[in-house]
This record gives sequence, C-alpha cells and structure tokens, in this order.
Amino acid sequence: MMKRNNFLVGMLFVFALMLAACSSGNAEGGSAEVDEVIDIVWYPNESGNDMKSSRDEIGSVIEEATGKEVEHHLTTDYAIAIETLVNNNADLAFMGAQGYIEAKNGNDAITPLVVPSGESGTLDDAVYHSWLAVNVENQEDFKVDGEFSVDTIADKSFSFVSNSSTSGFKVPSSSILAHFSEQEEYADLTEEDLMEGGPLFSQVLFGGSHQGSAVNLLNGTADVAAFCDTCVENYVEVAEGDVNTIGAVYKVKDDAAEPFNTVTGSEFTLMSVTPVLNAPFAANLDVLGQEDFDTLQELFTSDEVANNEEIFVPEDSGNPGLFHKSADERFVEVEDEWFNPIRELSN
Repeated sequence: MMKRNNFLVGMLFVFALMLAACSSGNAEGGSAEVDEVIDIVWYPNESGNDMKSSRDEIGSVIEEATGKEVEHHLTTDYAIAIETLVNNNADLAFMGAQGYIEAKNGNDAITPLVVPSGESGTLDDAVYHSWLAVNVENQEDFKVDGEFSVDTIADKSFSFVSNSSTSGFKVPSSSILAHFSEQEEYADLTEEDLMEGGPLFSQVLFGGSHQGSAVNLLNGTADVAAFCDTCVENYVEVAEGDVNTIGAVYKVKDDAAEPFNTVTGSEFTLMSVTPVLNAPFAANLDVLGQEDFDTLQELFTSDEVANNEEIFVPEDSGNPGLFHKSADERFVEVEDEWFNPIRELSN
C-alpha cells in the first residue's frame, strides 16, 4: 500500500509540473522567455517605407545599448500589432493610448516604457491632435450659420481609422456620442452604432491607418474622416490658417509618398480639433525582462537619443520621421495612471 501511495503522489507531482509548464505559455502556445532578440511591432501608421530610416535608427541604438539583435515586425492591422505584444511575440510596440490600454487588459505584463514629450520636454504638453476633416470644396455642407457644426455629419459617410485607434476612433466617437445622445432621436446611440452605417451615418469605413482614413476622405469615398495630425504631417502642409485650428486648410504635398501619391494637391479643412495624450512605447516585461527594460528606459530618455536627428527629425528639415523636434522634444518616463483619461472614455 505504501509503494502504491508513493507512486500516486509521484504521478500527481509530475502532473502538477506539467500543468505549471503549460500555464507558463500563452494562448498561442508561445512561451514568455527573455532571449537574445528584441522584437518591435509597429502599427500600420508607422510601417510605411517612408518611416524606415526612423525605425532602423531606433533599432540600431537599441542593439548598441543591449547587445541584442532587433527585429522589426510591420503590420497592416491594429489588432494584429496589439495581439502580437499581448501574446508574448514581441518585446516592444509603439502604440496609441487606447491600444496600450487594450494590451494591458489582455496581459498585465504590458507596461509603458516612454512617451514622446511636448515642446517643453515634459509631460505637460505631451499631446497630439485628433481631427475631423472634410474636403475643402464641400465645407459649406458642414456649417450652420457660417460655423462648423457636428450636427451636419448625420447621414453622411464617415471614415474612422480602427476601433483600437485612440485619435482615430476612441476620442472622436466619444465626442460624437456625447453630442448626439442629448438629442431625442439619438438618445440610445452606442459606440457600436458608430462602427456601422445607421442609425447616425449613411456608411462607415475604416482606413486601417490614419493615412488610409485621410485618403478615404480625399478620394471621395467618405464625406468626413477622423485622423490625427502627427500621422499625416509628413504628407501635407498648411495652405491656409494656423496648424491644429478649426478652419485650417491643409494641402497634400506634390511629392507625397504612398498612399497620398494618388491624391497630391488635394485639400481638406478641419471641422474639429481635440488634444489627445501622446502614444507610448509599451513593453512586455515577461519577454523583454526587467534588466533590458531599465536599460532601454535609460537609453530612450537620454540626451543622446533626444539629440539624435535620425530619431527626432528637425522640424524645419522637411524630412520624414516618426518624431520631430521644434524645441525640447524628447522621450520621458510615464506611469500607467497617466493614461486614465483615455481609459475613462470607455466607462
């Protein structure tokens, strides 16, 4: 009897070890292990060829600081980028606040590494802008008594970026809901309603990227589009008015890269401008490891990176880049709680 009991105890112990081993993997069967490769996954907005030099320079400084190889994973879908980080298949991702929140909800090991600051070099002005834009030739259709009015977007075709986009969906949809839900006709309007044609919009499109949403507007596929300033600044220039102000007119540059090369010279105007918290680099601590996290946080927030013109491209250079410098812009540390204003939009 004693031998049999010992055998059963031994089998239970082996079984427990097997369960523990299985639980250490993720839903996709991968394991959360720190290795000699740092994988960075990029949203569609930052995956274009015109951003390659910026991506490569970021990878180069990471390799130098850690002694590890960097691999870049380019995507055409927000959800794929988020799930890649959540499922332990990437160490880092540059993602909007909403994407970070979704990733954090899916895997508590996700944590913010840094965010780009504002011109002050601090978090105080670390914002970019969510736009609602219309084509210049149609702008009078979106005005009441000479002023742009959100009421006019009802029954129009509308382009968002992705339902995981902060400035291309979460922020504008929250504003639209807050406005229309006060009207009896739309009292029961929900966020889900904004993802499809009816009851508010005649048609809803998703551009897949901020660039794609803007092109949906400019090629006439959509009447109104949501996208952000920073994701299109490499392709457009101010033709009239001041940057990030309602009524400002932007024109697509003659030498604009894809996908704007099909709509060069086209003009749009801003009917709404909303500040949004800057996007973080987020890390998966389970696969990056605390040591490399600390190394990268020190690297990203260093003067060396802040003054690297391949990473923070001078604003007046005219060169494309992921980040631009007009004053004291740099990367700064940030805590999870900083993103609570975006988190609260879903409450």
